[in-house]
Amino acid sequence: MSGQDAQGAAPGTGPGAPRRPRLARLPRPGRPLLGWFASSAALAVPQAAAPILFALIALPVTGSADSGAALVLAMTVAQVLGAVPVARLGRRVPALASVGVLVAVRTAALAAIALLAGLQAPFALLVAGSAAAGLVSGAAFGHLRAALNPLVPPGRLPRALGVSATLNEVVFVLSPALASVLGTASPLLAMWAVVVLGAVPLVAMPRTPAAASDPAAAADASAAPPTGAGSSAAGSSAARSSADAAPPSDLPRSAEAGRQALPRRVWLWLGCSMASSAAIATIETGAVSLAVAYGLAPAWGSIFPVALCLASVAGGVWVSVRGRTPRLRTVVAWLGATALGVGIVAVGQAVAWTLLGAVMVGLVLAPLGTFYSLMLDRLSPPARRAEVFALLRTASSVGVIVASGLIAVASVQAALLVVPALPALALLAVVLVAAAGGRPGTRRGARQTRRDAR
Repeated sequence: MSGQDAQGAAPGTGPGAPRRPRLARLPRPGRPLLGWFASSAALAVPQAAAPILFALIALPVTGSADSGAALVLAMTVAQVLGAVPVARLGRRVPALASVGVLVAVRTAALAAIALLAGLQAPFALLVAGSAAAGLVSGAAFGHLRAALNPLVPPGRLPRALGVSATLNEVVFVLSPALASVLGTASPLLAMWAVVVLGAVPLVAMPRTPAAASDPAAAADASAAPPTGAGSSAAGSSAARSSADAAPPSDLPRSAEAGRQALPRRVWLWLGCSMASSAAIATIETGAVSLAVAYGLAPAWGSIFPVALCLASVAGGVWVSVRGRTPRLRTVVAWLGATALGVGIVAVGQAVAWTLLGAVMVGLVLAPLGTFYSLMLDRLSPPARRAEVFALLRTASSVGVIVASGLIAVASVQAALLVVPALPALALLAVVLVAAAGGRPGTRRGARQTRRDAR
């Protein structure tokens, strides 16, 4: 017979025939992951709106909008100082429970600022409230980022981080605009709106058992080789070995696990994050001065941060669609683009060239941020992931402080002469470390990481 069996059925389709395997489909984001995305975006709202919001809040209290810079400074310094100690306090608590407590504390501090501003209280009390809000922000970010691992398979983590980076950039574009629009009607209305949006993680955070469990124990599989870094057989073998070596769920929170040393390469990527943040902050903080230097009205200074932010959103979309961990040479090229972009801004030949430099820096912002997060996830001991991610937020804050300090003490031009050297030095350090021991996350890099941790 040809093509059909005795009963007229096509070959391989009878009752006893083996079932054909179905093509695997990429699962859609579940409700827990969507809740995590919403929490991650909302967590950034107060910090994104702070420069404009605090200026509007300080104006009726002190008579000068410049006093808002003191509130921003208090929040930033407190975040740098409190990120690691506060993150360590939550080491024995499930990550999402820690996030809930920390977000509640920050919400209470921001609400206190709104109440005190409405009562025309002494400005020092507003500064104290801002410091209290910043003290827990870095640790909240660290624990929330650590809680992502149980929600996403290791192979989809780059895409999830790309989506998060895109949402973060959108938040940093829209939050200042929201604060400005609402602030024109009432600064207190804008403040209360930010309080409510910043509290969204309290209701949006996942509540599934997997998400509520200790992320450090559940996320060891994320140390598997990145997608495209090797064969699928090698990747699955590495994932199985990581799962077999994963400690029991009670070990990551133990005192012994908490004392596990951080690999030296963690500090490499933290330094790269600081350099990238300094490059961004130099353009954003010095935007008005750049506009004035070109003979434009100060209001035109917004075109440079807007161009940078739009480019960063585009870069985040690209990372989300691509969904793979980049090769090291690609990361080196991104660091080079950052240094070159700030250098073009420093040369300052024309507005168009400055916009080009801002776009160059913005395009690689989200891809670099996603890569840093992936590498720190793979390098950090499971029990200290929240602490390492808090350090990542601290490194970004230090970059902002360095750029703002240079502009305040010297000038924008002085900052633009110094800051391009930071990503250039980061690029050189990555190349030298890669030449010495391979990229972290590959087999050579994994062996080097184990040696670093000893």
